[in-house]
Amino acid sequence: MLNRYFGDKQRERALPAVNYFAAQLNLSDKYFSDLLKQQTGLSALQHIHEKIIERAKEKLAATDLTVSEIAYELGFEHPQSFSKLFKAKTNLSPLEFRRLFN
Repeated sequence: MLNRYFGDKQRERALPAVNYFAAQLNLSDKYFSDLLKQQTGLSALQHIHEKIIERAKEKLAATDLTVSEIAYELGFEHPQSFSKLFKAKTNLSPLEFRRLFN
């Protein structure tokens, strides 16, 4: 579902939300997240964050887009929020990550 969400250009301008995916399966947000956590060890929000970071890494490594442009493409309203999440998940800033590929 996350792959389809990010593949849909109409939705790519908004961050994916747990309630969107839960509604697609006719489940409550909490029940959906609890099921995922039980089956995978990660909550729904953690899965979403992992996918965002995966997409960000692809864009940082393969494009010349600025960090701000990537943040906006992924649905962040503020590039600082994107950078903060990226650093929390990878221990590198987006620019530090990009430098590893140059």
